[in-house]
Amino acid sequence: MKFGLFYEHQLPRPWEAGSEQQLFQDALDQVEYADALGIDYLWAVEHHFLEEYSHSSAPEVFLAAASQRTKRMRLGHGIVQTPPAFNHPARIAERIATLDLVSNGRVDFGSGESSSEAELGGYGIDATMKREMWEEGLRVAIRCMSESPFTGHAGDFVTMPPRNVVPKPVQRPHPPLWVACSRRDTILLAARNAIGALAFAFVDPEEAHTWVADYYKTLEAEGVPIGDTVTAELAAVTTFMCHEDENIALERGLAGANFFGYSLAHYYVFGRHEPGITNVWDEYVARRADHGFDPDQVVSAAANQDRLGAKIVEDGTGGLRGAIGTPDQVREYLLRYEEAGVDQVIFCSQAGRNRHEHIMESLELFGTKILPEFVEREERASREKAKRLEPIIETVMARKPASDHPPLPVADYSFPAIPRAMADRAGSDEFHALLDDFAEKSALGPTDEMRNLIG
Repeated sequence: MKFGLFYEHQLPRPWEAGSEQQLFQDALDQVEYADALGIDYLWAVEHHFLEEYSHSSAPEVFLAAASQRTKRMRLGHGIVQTPPAFNHPARIAERIATLDLVSNGRVDFGSGESSSEAELGGYGIDATMKREMWEEGLRVAIRCMSESPFTGHAGDFVTMPPRNVVPKPVQRPHPPLWVACSRRDTILLAARNAIGALAFAFVDPEEAHTWVADYYKTLEAEGVPIGDTVTAELAAVTTFMCHEDENIALERGLAGANFFGYSLAHYYVFGRHEPGITNVWDEYVARRADHGFDPDQVVSAAANQDRLGAKIVEDGTGGLRGAIGTPDQVREYLLRYEEAGVDQVIFCSQAGRNRHEHIMESLELFGTKILPEFVEREERASREKAKRLEPIIETVMARKPASDHPPLPVADYSFPAIPRAMADRAGSDEFHALLDDFAEKSALGPTDEMRNLIG
């Protein structure tokens, strides 16, 4: 089993000058240290307008910065919003490919569609159509990366003529594909599309066992690749804070973990938000007991359990604990995910007002006292899994329809420069001759006449 770090870039109010700058600089320090410790992945979200909960609206910039601070860690978009109103698919392909180039081929491409009114309404997206928008945007983005040239598309949400989208990624035909999953039906969606499942639902290992079984059963029986490769993996997210003293781990990690859960629910479930005014942190402190997010309730519930759980308070929405505890407690918790067949556990430690120095100490404990034993098993397990899945992946890839990569609309397709198109429309031999003359002279450098035509 592999491990990763997860970043929403949370920033509870009040904010000061430099707060966001420090947030990102601390995150880059954490990522650099995690890479040195041997943690495998970095995942960064894309969210818009979710103040306090997520200040991660341009993850490609953060991931590019992280690529220059790390050597081996894979850089995951967890996720890119692929409905075209968020991001045109050609722009997605260009950014993914460029990040893959500057990181020397370390990118994973996770996609999603959002479920918050703040984002969907902010971009004018019909929530009832977002799944179809996600799929069409993703399919076109994949084709933009893998086709030379992209042969064009005319769909419900994207219309684009043939163009050769450059640059192309290091990883051919494209980086590994994932999708954000919060329920069993999206786990099955991932399997049917033969892409990795990023389970962001804070599920217990025992529940994850069922999701893993459903994923691989569905992949084998129904998987048809949306891309040109198969990414057969399932990752689970958990809150995380580690200390030799359990009480200190709880004191350092619980408030942040439960602000994560509360602020998520504020935007996605029960909140009413005034942009630039609502103080989500103050609401959390005042109302957390009513929603099962009070750290004292989690501590009390933990005293009556013999092992860690993802959601430990069942009343209301449910408080979060996850991998918050001593090295022995965290190790036992992670072993249960490994036994369930989860391929990767992703730590959410930068949450609420969790302090940078505590996150760094927690990472050090994990990297020195827990990670080595998992690394020893991972290489062998990966080989065995690849061998076991080889015939399944071959069967799944054989279902890929050729129509996913349509031919060019006409043979010898080309498009003219704007002045040449003007000459075509005018039917002017004189204009064409002038352009031909410019073409001959262009090797000597631009002329004033050319500058005037260019505008």
